[in-house]
Amino acid sequence: MTKDKIMIKARLYLRASTNDQDAERAKQSLLDFAQDKSLEVADVYAENISGTKLERPELSRLLATASAGEVLLVESVDRLSRLTMAEWDSLKSTIKSKGLRLVVADMPTTHEMLTLKDDGDIGTRIMRVINEMLVDLMATMARLDQEKRVERIKQGLDNKRARGEKVGGKGRNQKKWDQVADLLKRNGNTMEEIAKLADVGIATVYRIKKELTL
Repeated sequence: MTKDKIMIKARLYLRASTNDQDAERAKQSLLDFAQDKSLEVADVYAENISGTKLERPELSRLLATASAGEVLLVESVDRLSRLTMAEWDSLKSTIKSKGLRLVVADMPTTHEMLTLKDDGDIGTRIMRVINEMLVDLMATMARLDQEKRVERIKQGLDNKRARGEKVGGKGRNQKKWDQVADLLKRNGNTMEEIAKLADVGIATVYRIKKELTL
């Protein structure tokens, strides 16, 4: 009689920087991966937060509850980290100290971590070094991509300012603007009355009046 195979437990981590990202698609992708690799899903940790932040509630919960030998499974390296080099080193150190195996679904080299043994074999050691180097490279690229995006946004805002366009603040409430504009065109109410009728501040009424006369 053969013994049942002991399945490796995996903890799935999903991160999105905005609420409109397809978290359900990513979750299903990781669940399919776990099933394909015969991994037992211990828990799923999902949060909407920037990868540039080292302190993340769900990631912290994962690291606090995980046990040595388990798998930390992510879809891609940038879902885990867009951290600075020092912060990434800190996170890696925590993962290693917990005895977790980091597996990245879109990085086949990390899949080897599911079968490699700590037996001192030279091939195993070489594979671990290569894998760690590739993960570090992807983490660095994720950080650089983040920095480039921030720089592009900054340049875009600077260009708007140079053109005299408004930057920041609340966007126009077009319905309110149209209502105030209509009342102004009728020319039958005072500015204070228009502000009350449209439920806006008096300064908004004066600003719209100025825009209409430009």
